[in-house]
Amino acid sequence: MAIAQRTAMPLEEKGPAPLVLGAVKPSFEKTEDAEALRRIAAAVRLKVVKTIALAKLGHVGGDLSVTDILTTLFFSVLDVDPGNPAKPDRDRFILSKGHCAAALYSVLSLRGFFDPEAVDAFMKPLSPLNGHPNRRKIPGVEANTGPLGHGLPIGLGAAIGAKLAGQSWRTFVVLGDGELQEGSNWEAAMAAGHRGLGNLVAIIDRNRFQQGAGTEATNRLEPLADKFRAFGWDAIDVDGHDVGALHAVLGAPGADKPRAVIARTFKGRGVSFMEDLVDWHHKVPSAEQLEIALKELAL
Repeated sequence: MAIAQRTAMPLEEKGPAPLVLGAVKPSFEKTEDAEALRRIAAAVRLKVVKTIALAKLGHVGGDLSVTDILTTLFFSVLDVDPGNPAKPDRDRFILSKGHCAAALYSVLSLRGFFDPEAVDAFMKPLSPLNGHPNRRKIPGVEANTGPLGHGLPIGLGAAIGAKLAGQSWRTFVVLGDGELQEGSNWEAAMAAGHRGLGNLVAIIDRNRFQQGAGTEATNRLEPLADKFRAFGWDAIDVDGHDVGALHAVLGAPGADKPRAVIARTFKGRGVSFMEDLVDWHHKVPSAEQLEIALKELAL
């Protein structure tokens, strides 16, 4: 019996050309001015909401709660270079709550790591801008994240590596509060406290919600600061939407202990019908809701 031959599909019929990401002129420059940081955060929120509405996928509530944290880090604290994202002495940043990739991509693009228009490809077939960040595809991404509980252990290894190499760069990890129910975080916290890793900073996006319910109803986290202190960390509570307060805490030099910054935030920050509602962990705004949100977020 003859075997049917498969005909190779011409390259032009396989889909769109791959999106290539590279450095561009930043939309905003680095600054320590709180009002300027607030304007940048507002631009990030607009981009996040538009991006998720266009993709019809995403985690808009957590994206909006973490926006001020990411803005402060990339526009006033981190020593990174969009033109040379792999420079050896850069600070390392890891978004452990990788499902909030839309916020990270928005910040990276406005910082100049790649064209802001490229973010329109979020979640499209074959796009490098996946629902979770990929370090092999996106400049500025240090670690593939998404499965929760992995970011802090990776950050621990990076911080140990810097110490062994006698380097002064620092590692910053942003975690969701719900993911602190993963035991791997506490193994990493114990090791970091034991080693006195003053070059490691963990920022907890403490919006008090995880998928489907509040964190305290699911598996109680409080007293959270005391738990980190028990593992040998400095622990600081801060308003996670106050960019001035965030800059003061995150920009402070390292000491002889790792630092846990518990950033008190609100899910869906900035959009009235999303704010502080667990329903918006993983919802997409309708056309009518998008119009309302864009008006509320207008610069």
